[in-house]
Amino acid sequence: MTSPTAYQQLEARFTRLHRYGHLGAMAGWDQLTMMPWGGNDARAEAMAELSVLMHETLTAPQTRELLEDIDSSSLEPGQQANLREMQREVRDATVMPPALVEAQSLAGARCEQAWRTCRPNNDWQGFLPTFREVVRLSREEARIRAEAAGCSRYEALLQKFEPGLTLEALDSIFNDLRQWLPGLLSEAVERQRGQSPVLPQGPFGEDEQRRLGERVMRWLGFDFEHGRLDVSLHPFCGGVPDDVRLTTRYRSDECLTALMGIIHETGHARYEQNLPPQWRSQPAGRARSMAVHESQSLSFEMQLGRSAAFVRQLRPWLIEALGDQPAFEADNLVRLSQRVQPGLIRVDADEVSYPAHILLRYDIERALIEGEIEVEDIPALWDEGMQRLLGLDTRGNYRDGCLQDIHWTDGSFGYFPTYSLGAMLAAQLMAAARRAEPQLDARIAEGDPSLLLEWLKANIWQQGSLLETPELIRRATGEALDPTYYHRHLRERYLG
Repeated sequence: MTSPTAYQQLEARFTRLHRYGHLGAMAGWDQLTMMPWGGNDARAEAMAELSVLMHETLTAPQTRELLEDIDSSSLEPGQQANLREMQREVRDATVMPPALVEAQSLAGARCEQAWRTCRPNNDWQGFLPTFREVVRLSREEARIRAEAAGCSRYEALLQKFEPGLTLEALDSIFNDLRQWLPGLLSEAVERQRGQSPVLPQGPFGEDEQRRLGERVMRWLGFDFEHGRLDVSLHPFCGGVPDDVRLTTRYRSDECLTALMGIIHETGHARYEQNLPPQWRSQPAGRARSMAVHESQSLSFEMQLGRSAAFVRQLRPWLIEALGDQPAFEADNLVRLSQRVQPGLIRVDADEVSYPAHILLRYDIERALIEGEIEVEDIPALWDEGMQRLLGLDTRGNYRDGCLQDIHWTDGSFGYFPTYSLGAMLAAQLMAAARRAEPQLDARIAEGDPSLLLEWLKANIWQQGSLLETPELIRRATGEALDPTYYHRHLRERYLG
């Protein structure tokens, strides 16, 4: 019996890591949805232990020795891509001390639990002690990663979510966005002035809204044998490809926000459920990056979910689930879904004002990680930014201001920019899908989204991480990421 090759041994090691990650994902989902309050400390310790175990497995001397022993020229193209992703994961993990990995896991769990209490109570001061520790540890991680990579501290964290993206490239994209977004937003608001849609009149039951959401999920191809929908304080998509967990949050006085949240998370879920099964336990079988992931959720929510073709399809389902009323008239539903109305809450934001929320968070978190500001400075900077970008006053309103998002509680600094990058990519992907499938919009209007779903499956979902992001985009669309597609999409939908 021949001994397994170095590559085969590495595959076995990463399969073990995949299974550890499966357990961690389920424990994390339970922590955010089902776990009783009193279980948090014990869960935090267990998950910190698991994170250290995974880190030790990934950075063990044997792992590095196996990587050094491989002759990549002897591997098939898919194996070479998998090896590239293995090397990146090991390199990124090796620079991190195990003690810091454990401390971050514990601090993140405690901060998230504090956020659950402090946000409803508008208690920024009560949130600060646990948040300070998360920021302190994130700055230490940024310092270590920046020294190893030879880049700025914030860029080092950004590349955890978007490998290879430089701040120079990001700033070029965002500086262009800053130039045209305020004018487009003002024009869209002015254009819609005096055209206020009829608002849905509740109350709307949670069970009825859930059944409506599940119907739309099935229409979008979600596999309920390998996933489920639940409730959490902050909507998310988690779990693993074979068991995807979505959440939303419901309001009794309004029904479309939860539904759009479900559509958004279903985009993430369909990506996860359709990653290449032959690479399921390996790095090459994972989603490419967070910007690509967000492009899928925003292809569903914004490109498809707010299109007139889809919204008209939605009308009979709304009536069947929630009863008929004037707000559910087809043209009114289109006006509701495409209403531009700057608001305080990012996840509820319309398509045009949403990028302003991302610019605000990007500016604050970058300055925070670089040590240019401290956590005590955030509320004032938030107030100033909301006023400048959206003309809104958030003074004293921490709940709907700097406490509204969960992302900073676990140190996910560098994540927020991927939302707008994802929106830009979604617009470019939709344009490419329309070129490839000229009947796409007509088929959606007829109640058949299969052309879009199959195109995304072939060009994005089943590619996993076999291609790096620039090559994935180029093969799918024929060119590099081009934000002008996003600008054009917004102008055509809201000003055309």
